[in-house]
Amino acid sequence: MARVISVEAERFPIAGTFTISRGSKTEAEVITCTISQGGHSGRGECVPYRRYGETMAGVHDAIQAMSDRIAGGMDRIALLDAMPAGAARNAVDCALWDLEAKISGNPVANAIWPDPLHRLETAYTLSLGEPEAMAAQARANAGRPLLKVKIGGDNDIARIRAVRQAAPESRLILDANEGWTDDNIVANLAFAAEQGIALIEQPLPAGRDGILRHIAHPVPICADESIHEAGTLEALVGLYDAVNIKLDKSGGLTAALTLRDRARERRRPFCSRKEPISSTSTARCCLPGIVCRVSSTRDRSSHPRTGRCGAERAASPISTRPMIAIGIIARKPSTPRRS
Repeated sequence: MARVISVEAERFPIAGTFTISRGSKTEAEVITCTISQGGHSGRGECVPYRRYGETMAGVHDAIQAMSDRIAGGMDRIALLDAMPAGAARNAVDCALWDLEAKISGNPVANAIWPDPLHRLETAYTLSLGEPEAMAAQARANAGRPLLKVKIGGDNDIARIRAVRQAAPESRLILDANEGWTDDNIVANLAFAAEQGIALIEQPLPAGRDGILRHIAHPVPICADESIHEAGTLEALVGLYDAVNIKLDKSGGLTAALTLRDRARERRRPFCSRKEPISSTSTARCCLPGIVCRVSSTRDRSSHPRTGRCGAERAASPISTRPMIAIGIIARKPSTPRRS
């Protein structure tokens, strides 16, 4: 039976303004792909990354250009060769996963994770701002066990200090979004270690992170913008302690699972202890002992339409959700890695 494909652009207002080192946003822009066949509809959504030159129009057109092949029965494996990694392929791949689950009656969670599902702790994200404003955000959320703190400017030590003082009992993840430099990374890492930071995500720009091979890692460092597909993993050995797997970067759940498996294979050069420290909606990959979940990419602390964390959603059949995402747990190394 032939499939029917539709592509829709959606925009959802964010409660306030969400800021990272590269800029601010007041709405979430989403492309949704729906593939229908025999009374069943699979849905996948993606968020085009301006960081990688993607636009709403470009991603929409890229999916539309594949309509005939998708309608003709192209599967997820053929899709890997038909489209490059990125947001467009992610939306199609996830729609195919969802369609398969609905036709078979077997939730995606069961297909990718045979063990019983269990509740996972997720991080609540604090937007980048002046130290006083970030302290206020942290104070309002000090009862949460895990906070992800957006940083990446010239005054990050003051920001870290302010957040730590405002939320002394919370574990903290710092996400610099490529905002640090060779000149300040050593001092920032040292201060982060003093403040008991659990993990630091992508401190330096992708492709300009070679210094990480030659400096101490008193806090585990996680790659984000530096990692996309499994083929880029090898270059990170010796630089990072963990990797962040995002479906929009890897181009779908299928490719993300391959990257997860390759990360497992290479886990020893990265880190060695099986201690989970976080899970975020779009993915925290670990390098030893990976745990996965299935949830919606709308599980964002700043998104007004989410009422439950992704860990709670993980127990629900994927066929009831409009989107598939993978969350992977980061692992903390037993000792700081030194050059």
